[in-house]
Amino acid sequence: MCRWLAYQGAPIFLADLVSRPGHSLIAQSRRCAEAKVDMNGDGFGLGWYGECPEPGLYRDVHPAWSDENLLSLTEQIRSRQFFAHVRASTGTATSRANCHPFRYRNWLFMHNGQIGGYERIRRKVEALIDDRVYPSRSGTTDSEAIFLSVMSRNPEEDPLAAVAGVLDSIFALMREAGIEEPLRFTAALADGDRLLAIRMASDGNAPSLYWRRCEKGLSVVSEPLDQTREGWRAVPAGHALVFGGDGDPVFKSLGSIGASRAA
Repeated sequence: MCRWLAYQGAPIFLADLVSRPGHSLIAQSRRCAEAKVDMNGDGFGLGWYGECPEPGLYRDVHPAWSDENLLSLTEQIRSRQFFAHVRASTGTATSRANCHPFRYRNWLFMHNGQIGGYERIRRKVEALIDDRVYPSRSGTTDSEAIFLSVMSRNPEEDPLAAVAGVLDSIFALMREAGIEEPLRFTAALADGDRLLAIRMASDGNAPSLYWRRCEKGLSVVSEPLDQTREGWRAVPAGHALVFGGDGDPVFKSLGSIGASRAA
């Protein structure tokens, strides 16, 4: 399972979260504590918002701990909102196109989890992607398919409703196919102004997710970035964290989604 982090707030250097902490995301790529596998060496990615509406993107197939360019970029790039992800493949190829985050126009998305029995319903899941969006499909992961399906639902007005609708559709396809493997979905979605993080699973085993508010902003992480774990709180399973940049995040239940009832 993958590890990731998201940040929104006053501009900070990416290194403040990605590489400098004792249990930074790069450290987690070599050894993490709250996943089925302790190494995430199947690629990495950064996505950040700067002066342009469309976010920057840097992804590669090397392990995060071995890429000197990654360290250099995190020391130089400051951003008000950014994503970082280290990948442990669940079966798809190790390629740049399959590394997170994924980008569509001004949106970024990253994911930890999987669609159970994906190969059995892959064509039907891809059919959820609108024809105007499908040309952006460049990889083979279920994560990218979910993201582009969300983008097909015009998420600008209500991104959570768009995500919930896609998850409902996927869960229905899984039931129709008689798939008993779980749907697990711990993901982040951003548009440069808003941050949405969701934690859910159909089998009651939602991947870990934590958040912490500090003076400069809000961080959401797969697991705490320091050994003391001070100030980190778990995102409740079956809920979405919604943050618009001010105050504390708002938590919304996903109880209406069939897949989240057992989260």
